[in-house]
Amino acid sequence: MRSDKSPVMEGNGGAGAGATEWRISRASARGAPLADAGSMSIRAVLGRVFSSVDESGPRPMLMLGSGDPTGCACFRPPPEAEDAIVDALRSGEHNGYSPTVGVLSARRAIAEYLSRDLPYQLSPDDIYLTAGCCQAIDVMISVLAQPGSNILLPKPGFPLYESRTMFSNLEARHFNLIPDRGWEADLESVEALADENTVAMVIVNPSNPCGSVYSHDHLAKIAETARKLGIIIIADEVYDHLAFGNKPFIPMGIFADMVPVITVGSISKRWLVPGWRLGWIAMCDLNCILKEAKVDKSIESYINITNDPATFIQGAVPQIIANTKEDYFMKILNLLRNSADLCYSKIKEARGITCPHKPEGSMFVMAKLDLSCLDGIQDDLDFCCMLAKEESVIVLPGSALGMKDWIRITFAMDIPTLENALERITSFCQRHDKLEA
Repeated sequence: MRSDKSPVMEGNGGAGAGATEWRISRASARGAPLADAGSMSIRAVLGRVFSSVDESGPRPMLMLGSGDPTGCACFRPPPEAEDAIVDALRSGEHNGYSPTVGVLSARRAIAEYLSRDLPYQLSPDDIYLTAGCCQAIDVMISVLAQPGSNILLPKPGFPLYESRTMFSNLEARHFNLIPDRGWEADLESVEALADENTVAMVIVNPSNPCGSVYSHDHLAKIAETARKLGIIIIADEVYDHLAFGNKPFIPMGIFADMVPVITVGSISKRWLVPGWRLGWIAMCDLNCILKEAKVDKSIESYINITNDPATFIQGAVPQIIANTKEDYFMKILNLLRNSADLCYSKIKEARGITCPHKPEGSMFVMAKLDLSCLDGIQDDLDFCCMLAKEESVIVLPGSALGMKDWIRITFAMDIPTLENALERITSFCQRHDKLEA
């Protein structure tokens, strides 16, 4: 028998049933920003472009929109990394849960790896392992999000920062990157945007989406500006060492004596294993400013309630870092350099597209559309959808990155495929050239 004190749920249906206000409907207030944030992701935007493709067409689809080069046989991870995974699995030592901050041997290996380029030594205690660099971004935005606070983001930039700040109710303020100056940060706009509620600025170097690599002098000016404003720097260095132009990769952490730097990175790009989902947060905090503010405790508290990278991947990290040969990295840099050169030269041949800066790093180049030259194309999304429909080539609309009427092209692929894709883009532009119409 049911006790008189047992709860009775009334529904809307049935004779005599009372109307019930289902409290789940209140979640819509939370769901709205989530939907808005999700619609800004690269995957969501590329999905809209992809929907324009005629998959029954005679030509294969060529993907120049995402930052995943692993579909090309020439962009494979080093065999030493694959062997490390096998060894970690077969050891039987990495089948259980890991500490939430990460396996100590992996944190020690990453601390030593990052310290190679720094004038000081990071400790394993400075390292927190994450499920890829995306989770590292998620952790840092969540830790910094306080009512009324704001964060300075580059424009153009990686849209995950925008999405995460929107969902966390952290105000995003955008400082410009200047195309004609190698996409350097406009530090005057940084100073104009910052106020007493600014918690950090984000620097992505080497750059996704611009393909730029910052000089030592420019990084020093960024550090000086951040110190003047009293804000920390989040240095997104997921493309560390993928610099193939005249400027070497220099980590922001070398300026940690001047300003607190939180570096986020992963093995995804340099080792060409984005699906392995192993990233990190590194605290470069020589003056203990972050520790005094208990940022380290906040990071640890947050990752205590979120997911960890797979334990066997963590177990393989020391061997991956120690055993990968330098000639593997040089081979990848040469492939990227040749692809970047081809991409830059071919873009210059296409009427209606200009490229203000030759890429020097990462896997991307930003190109500006001159819609006054192109017939029947309204904006960058329209350009990308029509290109997908007519030529089966996918590129990313710049509006997904905060740059309307620009496009981002990924050049990390084999030369014949890239050349084919770029020729199709040239043909598309020629077909829509107003002088030819």
